[in-house]
Amino acid sequence: MSQPDLFVVCRNCGSEVSPYVTECPYCGQRVRRRAPKIQRDGEEGPRRRRRRARPRLSRLRPDEIDGIAPDTRPIATIALVAVSLAVTLVLATGQLGLEDVGGIWLPLDDDAWRYVTAPFVHDSLGYQFVALVAVGVFGALLERRFGAAAPLAVFLLAGAAGAAAAVAVDLAPPLEDVNVGYWILGANGAALGLLTAWLTEDRRAARRGDDRGNDLIGVLVFAAVLLLLPLAVPEASWVAGLVGAAVGALLGLMLPVLARR
Repeated sequence: MSQPDLFVVCRNCGSEVSPYVTECPYCGQRVRRRAPKIQRDGEEGPRRRRRRARPRLSRLRPDEIDGIAPDTRPIATIALVAVSLAVTLVLATGQLGLEDVGGIWLPLDDDAWRYVTAPFVHDSLGYQFVALVAVGVFGALLERRFGAAAPLAVFLLAGAAGAAAAVAVDLAPPLEDVNVGYWILGANGAALGLLTAWLTEDRRAARRGDDRGNDLIGVLVFAAVLLLLPLAVPEASWVAGLVGAAVGALLGLMLPVLARR
């Protein structure tokens, strides 16, 4: 550490003067512009401050607010709801019937492709409203966490598996007249699949210490309403609901693994 000089020499009169004065006390000549700083015992000298490199942020997106992450729209979930509403509008024209748009009529219609289309077909607006609200809520939650493929895969797989199970069980009483049967329609199985997929992943995260503070009472209310729908709407098969919920729970275990790949 550098120390100040013991004295300085006045250029005018040649006298030795203190280094802590700015003017010579003998002749009044200015010897320096400013006196050095007096350091106390144990006090370290001045240190040069290193400039820390400030982190540079990427440019804000058009829909992004400074300091807040952008909120993406759940496009895939919106598409699922829109397709179901479009099918209802087609049915409202009277030009096509439930069977024409992909509904399942037992015991006659058991084509495999109808397992995928039946969850989009509803014959009751109340049933459709409840199912699509659940699809919108839990599909959007899954999509914002795992991307657009997650709600699409869960909806289609859980809905198709539920419809196939309902056809396989075939709860209609044996009748000689094959023209008498019942419909298997709607997204209760697909909606329960989205619900259980989200719930399974959320509970696993909570066990790891990542408690997100979600309202599980509302989730249980959704699940109860969807499971009880067959009591009010015959085409909402309880077999489809239970199987769809089981498939969704299984997919909920797989989604975090698939998302990391």
